[in-house]
Amino acid sequence: MDESLEQNDCEKVLRCISVAESRIVSESLSSSSAALISCFTPSWVYSKVVMLGVSFLEQVRRYSSAIFLLKQLLEYFTCDGRRGYWTLRLSIDLEHLGYLSESLSIAENGLLDPWVRAGSRISLQKRILRLAKPPRRWKIPPFSSSLNRKIKEVQVVGRPLNCEMGKKSRFYGQDGNQCGVEQLALQHYAGEGGGWHGVHTESGIWLTIFGLLMWDAIFADIPNVFRTRFQTAPLDLETDNFYPERKTLIESQLQKINDGMAEEMLITSWESHRGTSCRGVNWERHSLSDLRAAVSCVGGPCLASLCRNLSQDYRSWSSGMPDLLLWRFHGEFRGEAKLVEVKGPRDRLSEQQQAWLLLLMDKGFNTEVCKVVPLTIRS
Repeated sequence: MDESLEQNDCEKVLRCISVAESRIVSESLSSSSAALISCFTPSWVYSKVVMLGVSFLEQVRRYSSAIFLLKQLLEYFTCDGRRGYWTLRLSIDLEHLGYLSESLSIAENGLLDPWVRAGSRISLQKRILRLAKPPRRWKIPPFSSSLNRKIKEVQVVGRPLNCEMGKKSRFYGQDGNQCGVEQLALQHYAGEGGGWHGVHTESGIWLTIFGLLMWDAIFADIPNVFRTRFQTAPLDLETDNFYPERKTLIESQLQKINDGMAEEMLITSWESHRGTSCRGVNWERHSLSDLRAAVSCVGGPCLASLCRNLSQDYRSWSSGMPDLLLWRFHGEFRGEAKLVEVKGPRDRLSEQQQAWLLLLMDKGFNTEVCKVVPLTIRS
């Protein structure tokens, strides 16, 4: 399939799509695989082939065929975290063909699907706001005000090294060396931006903190979730079963975090498990001192709410977190933290990033978007 795509061999690609689509049907009708191992089944592999086919068909503007395949995927995979993306693509392809009312209905029904979450949900809401105009719809959707909430934005001016389309923006840092937008933002926040310490980490530091604080829950003795000694996480970590199967243990850990014991828990976990592989935990990239400073400044209630979110839906929320985690201390025992999404001159927030920022705002985090702009076009 990949070779055929690279060679733009339309005939072979279509044959691969046809075979995969037929196998999905037969596998799904006869298979009773548990949710824990669904991603290891032939049907799941065939669904990946079909999705490659959908992308190919969209590129060559064969939207009717893409729509048929997307409807098949949605019909046969009723409990799948990919349903949000499939629903979004289906709505978009219907719009390409001019079926605006059906496109709108698909998006609206998608919001009722419990498997449509995080960034995909934001994407569908944006489509509804754009398509739900009179005479198709007369009422403003109830989520309009929430979706259009203002996210704080600051601007940082830099001397551009390159501003070419298709290339990652590079700037001269405050020390005169070349750097990316994230490093320039870190320099700004460390200096005139308020004396912040911080790291460019995106999801990395949060998944490390989550793994260390929730280690006992992740490696709890739950039947059938560890099939080999080489697993770095239970099979149900990215499923809806993870939280309810360990609810008592997870809530106990969350209560300790909320009560201000996160730093102590972090140190204990670090010293007990240093070097042991665990999904999301990066022993080399993040030092214990940085992790301690982060959890101390973020605070118990905010940190507990973030860990609860990851416990309940790790798959949807383990990506798209803000680029920078900043912290600073006021005296010996009091500190504060800030989460910053950094964007270059031509960048915009993805729906997943917007979903994270809105969620963090709801949870009480201090968040903002830092827009790095070239010196010549500052507004």
